[in-house]
Amino acid sequence: MTATYTFDVFTSLDGFGAASGDWTGYWGKQGPELLEHRFAVYGEEQRMVFGATTYRAFTQMLAASTEDSDVRDPWVTRMVDLPATVVSTTLDGPLDWPDATLAKGDAVDVVARLKEESPVPLRSHGSLSMNRALLAAGLVDRIQVTVFPVITGRSGLDPIFAGAEDFDLELIETRTLDGRTQELVYRPTLHPVP
Repeated sequence: MTATYTFDVFTSLDGFGAASGDWTGYWGKQGPELLEHRFAVYGEEQRMVFGATTYRAFTQMLAASTEDSDVRDPWVTRMVDLPATVVSTTLDGPLDWPDATLAKGDAVDVVARLKEESPVPLRSHGSLSMNRALLAAGLVDRIQVTVFPVITGRSGLDPIFAGAEDFDLELIETRTLDGRTQELVYRPTLHPVP
């Protein structure tokens, strides 16, 4: 039996993973229900999987943060404390993450092996280009998209699915958090090319 792999991503309504300008983390729309839900999700036994770019971004944000910043929300601390695999062809160890393993090589090969060997589910938060490649290879079992109630047309950065293949999505879970933020969980299937 293979481990389930979840691509977990935050997005604006128009599909951006971040924004420039005066937007803050979570686009300033986090609320107690969202934070409590994320804390519960990351309290489950699982292994995190990051690409090199996201790993670098997380370690830089954590190093520059204070105890009072959004970066140090309790769910983020839980995420950092989970075992992790960082997939990279460019990084060298040791990694600045409490329980991280560096896996050299192609993400598709590494995650295919992890899915076969891992006794716990796999989850990746962010790592956009890596997860687009994993989607194309059929290795993503669930896409968990948290849609924040903002449009960042002028300031949007990091389009989530730009350059991805076409997929049909089966909605398997949905919830509204704090009366405004949507969490949608889908099972992706590669859309057949005519």
